[in-house]
Amino acid sequence: MRSSLYGLAVALGVLGVGGLLIAQSGQQPTAKTSVTPDLSGVWYLARPDPNGFSTWTITKESLPMLPWAAEKYKAARSGPLRQEWDKGIDALDPSQSCFPLGPTRAFQIGRPFEIHHLPEYVLILFEWDHAVRRIYTDGRGHPEGYPVSFMGHSIGKWDGDTLVADTVYVAEETWLDGLGHPHTADVHIVERFRRVKPNMLKIDFWFDDPKAYTRPWTGTKSFDLQAPDFELMEHSICEDWLKMGTKRNAVE
Repeated sequence: MRSSLYGLAVALGVLGVGGLLIAQSGQQPTAKTSVTPDLSGVWYLARPDPNGFSTWTITKESLPMLPWAAEKYKAARSGPLRQEWDKGIDALDPSQSCFPLGPTRAFQIGRPFEIHHLPEYVLILFEWDHAVRRIYTDGRGHPEGYPVSFMGHSIGKWDGDTLVADTVYVAEETWLDGLGHPHTADVHIVERFRRVKPNMLKIDFWFDDPKAYTRPWTGTKSFDLQAPDFELMEHSICEDWLKMGTKRNAVE
């Protein structure tokens, strides 16, 4: 009897150690378990950016734009400054007309976002204009005839410790980054979310839009985990622009 109890205790101990090793490794366990890598928390742009990018950029590539896209990008980069931190972005910025930022630019605006894991999807809450994004992880595909929207339609799956998000149906009124790179409603976006360190999240981006670019292109962005008591604040983009316009008029 004593030997049986001893054997049971050893078995339970091994299971406990195995679970601890899985938790410490940060890697996705085998299909026999239901544990999923944890990306939850409030994240803020890493500063300085370990990739060497400014707040507004996700790539150092010279992007292969088609003529119409290059012209649109040039126009967005050559207008008058609204603020010093705009780095050349002018009134063609869709957000100045109170349009939402879209699924990828929302990560580059210099405001925090919060990730939650739910049974059917990963939920991302952005401080900027209270934007919400859902990445469905329940095995569904992209529905036929889904309406084009500012955040598009995102489905995801786990590749080891990485969440791979596939997004389509994104409204062309949005920019792909803070510099003004345009796209069409046919853009296809793939993002890879991975916790490269306990307190750092990295997102790798892949964009394919044959109607705007001659080939697919990539980018990356890194984010620092904030303290457990860090809260997203209320924010309204139209209120921001109204206040900025009032200050500008007062100066003029």
